[in-house]
Amino acid sequence: MTPMRSWLTSMRVYLDPRMLALFLLGFSSGLPRLLVYSTLTFWLLEEGLDIKSVGLFAATALPYNFKFLWAPLLDRLQVPVFGKLLGLRRGWIFVLQLALMGAIGALAMCDPGQDAFWCAMAALGVAAISASQDVVIDAYRVERLDDDEQGAGAAAAVFGYRVGMLAASAGALYIAEWSGDWQLTYLVMAGLVTVGLATTLMSAEPDKDEPQECPASTLAHLKEGVVGPLRDFASRKGWAAIAAFILLYKLGDALAGTMTNPLLVDLEFSKVEIANIAKTYGLAASIAGVFLGGLVVRRLGIVGALWVGGVLQMASNLMFSLQADAGHDMQLLTATIGVENLSGGLGTAAFVAYLSALCKREYTATQYALLTALSSGLRTLTSSGAGYAVAWMGWTTYFVATTAAALPGLALLYWLSRKKMTGLRPGR
Repeated sequence: MTPMRSWLTSMRVYLDPRMLALFLLGFSSGLPRLLVYSTLTFWLLEEGLDIKSVGLFAATALPYNFKFLWAPLLDRLQVPVFGKLLGLRRGWIFVLQLALMGAIGALAMCDPGQDAFWCAMAALGVAAISASQDVVIDAYRVERLDDDEQGAGAAAAVFGYRVGMLAASAGALYIAEWSGDWQLTYLVMAGLVTVGLATTLMSAEPDKDEPQECPASTLAHLKEGVVGPLRDFASRKGWAAIAAFILLYKLGDALAGTMTNPLLVDLEFSKVEIANIAKTYGLAASIAGVFLGGLVVRRLGIVGALWVGGVLQMASNLMFSLQADAGHDMQLLTATIGVENLSGGLGTAAFVAYLSALCKREYTATQYALLTALSSGLRTLTSSGAGYAVAWMGWTTYFVATTAAALPGLALLYWLSRKKMTGLRPGR
């Protein structure tokens, strides 16, 4: 088989109808994330909050780090009524999406300029429901696909996730610029949750055993629902180093992403300029990166794709240092956003495929929630202090520091690969 034919054969998996469902569910996961991150940052800055206070709002994302605590319930218990009608996974997804629509609507009614505390509480509610939805959608994706389809499934889900982020970023900025009303903007975002609701109703439930009854004893429940997945993970050779790698792989990329919007606002780019270049054009580059990541996983394996994505992500952060020095330069911004999103999409697709491959199907939701919580825990804590770091170092030095923050993860990847302790089966 020629190399070109081999690549075309690899791409055929994207024609599977399950990939469309995963794309749309990815959209549902990506939509709320930026509504409590960068888009909310714009709203807060326009209301006059300082950069330190805006940075502290990153702490509202903590539910994404602690979702593993309630993941066993979502993994084992059927939601009343809808669980019987739709099944274990789809029942939870549907109910959580209804709750998410209401929570985003509540955030829309806040006035951060007058009461930042209640705005933070509403954002925390959106994050908690969104994190719960992610637990079930991730489990649904892993269970719907065979092992050799996980890379493509991860790419389809990340693609949808990025489109959801585009709607919540560029889409929201366009609406805010046109209407001058952030509350209307967030109400429109709440309406977009219906995409996920429709997809959930039209999709099939994955093949899985009936949900288990929750043990009467809280201790027994913790042992069965949390300790079991942890024990399984800890039984793997080099598990501590694997955990450290998961913790550090995306750290540099996340630290840069947290302060990207504040940088562009500080450089006096308008909402429309940011929507056009950083969001819309950035999505195109991200889509290319995601699909390239899926193909690289199939061609080079997960470890090879992690190397390619990790190196590119690290290098892309230096572009923001150049941007900080250049100021309001649209051509450089186009290059910066293109490089950052292409590398970020590729690295994310590879990383999601890696986490998916580590999961044992018996503990899908809980184990994936634990792994993703581990991957984002340090990032959330450090991102909360990013505003203080920028105030101390300045923009240029800060983004150089985020590049250095990517090095420990790559060093661990080298060590794990050399010792054959990545946690993957041979050939992955």
